[in-house]
Amino acid sequence: MTAPSSSPDDYLPIEDHGAIGNLRSVALVGRDGAIDWCCLPRLQSASVFASLLDHHRGGRFALRPTDGPRLGAQAYLEHTNVLVTTFDTDGGGQLEVTDLMPLRGSIVGRCGSSETEPAVLRLARARGGSVEVALEWTPRFDYGGSSTRLAATDHGHLAWAGEDALTLCGLTPDDHLEVLDLHNGPSLRARFTLGDGERRVIASRWGTEEFGLDVDEAMAWVDSTVTTWRSWVHAADAATSRDWAAPYQELVIRSELVLKLLTVADTGAIAAAATTSLPEEIGGVRNWDYRYAWIRDAALSAQALFALGHRDEASAFIEWVEQVARTEGRREWGLQLVYGLDGGTEMPESDLPGLEGYRRSAPVRIGNGAVDQLQLDIYGELISAAYELVRNGEALSDETRAFLPEVADEACRNWHEADYGLWEVRNGPRQFVYSKAMVWMALDRAVRLAERGVIDGAVDRWRATCVAIREEVLERGFDDELGSFVQSYDRPVLDASNALLPMMEFLPFDDPRSQRTVKSTYEGLTDADLVWRYHADDGVAGGEGGFGLCTFWLVDALAMSEQVDEARRLFESMAARANHVGLYSEQIDPRDGSFLGNFPQAFTHIGLINSALYLAYVEGRPSPVGAPIGSDEHRAERAGEPGAAP
Repeated sequence: MTAPSSSPDDYLPIEDHGAIGNLRSVALVGRDGAIDWCCLPRLQSASVFASLLDHHRGGRFALRPTDGPRLGAQAYLEHTNVLVTTFDTDGGGQLEVTDLMPLRGSIVGRCGSSETEPAVLRLARARGGSVEVALEWTPRFDYGGSSTRLAATDHGHLAWAGEDALTLCGLTPDDHLEVLDLHNGPSLRARFTLGDGERRVIASRWGTEEFGLDVDEAMAWVDSTVTTWRSWVHAADAATSRDWAAPYQELVIRSELVLKLLTVADTGAIAAAATTSLPEEIGGVRNWDYRYAWIRDAALSAQALFALGHRDEASAFIEWVEQVARTEGRREWGLQLVYGLDGGTEMPESDLPGLEGYRRSAPVRIGNGAVDQLQLDIYGELISAAYELVRNGEALSDETRAFLPEVADEACRNWHEADYGLWEVRNGPRQFVYSKAMVWMALDRAVRLAERGVIDGAVDRWRATCVAIREEVLERGFDDELGSFVQSYDRPVLDASNALLPMMEFLPFDDPRSQRTVKSTYEGLTDADLVWRYHADDGVAGGEGGFGLCTFWLVDALAMSEQVDEARRLFESMAARANHVGLYSEQIDPRDGSFLGNFPQAFTHIGLINSALYLAYVEGRPSPVGAPIGSDEHRAERAGEPGAAP
């Protein structure tokens, strides 16, 4: 049977979704009541519902009233990742759908004591009158590439393809059930009526074991999941309240919940995003799989969580990197830029021709070819994360203390090399300025750790290399005509990342080169209060949107450059761009504010947390951590060090 053609209008906008998860996987729930993205049993597993990437072939799990507006109102239960979607109906009643992935126990750090189920639990409740409910359950295994079969069981339904299986429980023989034969497999449809106040539990579980629950059992899972998330958030209150983030405390808390949602419970790895192949341009080919742990993204996530009082998460991440580099690396103590969430080192990139992509933005990709790239900035992110722990009173494990000097030595060996940069260009390698400066930061922080007696190593070599890197970058990395540090040597292109050079203390903020770079970034890369990464050929066709993290970076640089009013204005503009439940994607279209790129994206939420911290600092509100990097107080701590900015 030929698949019907789809229209871009068939796709719910990215921003019309919330996210739920259980620290093993994540599902996206649309305001239309459809779960249109879910991979089970793990985030890196193949999808079982992926209509977000192909309206007809991907599969979905929908629950909505049969009448009334198409879209409901969504909100999280306070300080949780439990999502409630409320629909009005033409008859005056409401359907309330509570969605969660079950979770209970401690989720602090690697949270080995947590208990979960590889399942999606949906609790439907009628309010203000009876409501007729429509259900669609259309599993599609292996990104829709396997032939699905479906059968009734004693307590529900089973869908399977080969060894993959999914169960559905909660329907009754009295419901109006039918199985439709679609172009790529069966789809279960049902209709049932809930009286005013009546509740129904619908559960879909990975595997052949059914997850049948009555309402009381389901409510127990709801209560335990709510308690688990709130306990994690408020466990950090002993270290820091959120008063410093006023009036954006709730956005900060939502961002920390997103970062935890992207954390894998049993390893400590942190995914860059929950999805693959959501496009950076509608109809374009910049579609990448971000369901992996980039050293850079995860280190920044760990630092942000640490600043919010979640110290165990930051320590767990650094220990995870040490373990995978030692046990899974391609060479002894080797460090690659990205790992699987299980520590794996292989992630071959391939296209899925069977899926048309979000709003026909093909190709849909799995895996990521950037795994084999050299990206020098990861050394700085990793050692800086460890340095932040130490200077705020945390002890490093013996294994980590042995690992960090190896990272510093590797940075010394590689700093001369051309790399592909933090943006993972596909027409490199080049001599990226930001990469060089991040190696400088790695070695600068390694020297600081050695001086504190935390690590031992080739300190004299680290110091000398710091000096050499700084001299080379100042000689070759700044373009007087452009009025800015450049993206790479001998290539006069602006890059938003260079606004961070004074933030990492490579130069003082009052150095004319720092001031001109921040000014050039603001004037040359900003559109509708959103900051582009760069305007240059990077080896991939097409365009992209304004980059959320880069926009927050400019907020930080402006704030620390004593342009506080403009920093606050840009921050408030970005805060207003969060979706209805406080989530962000990787990029935003400056023309209409629509979301682009994978979602939810750790980078953007990291940026919001850090910008809130910097604004609190410059506006004189108590900071939950020590003086931030880039501040006069921190510069004074490291004054006079070899390689330090004068």
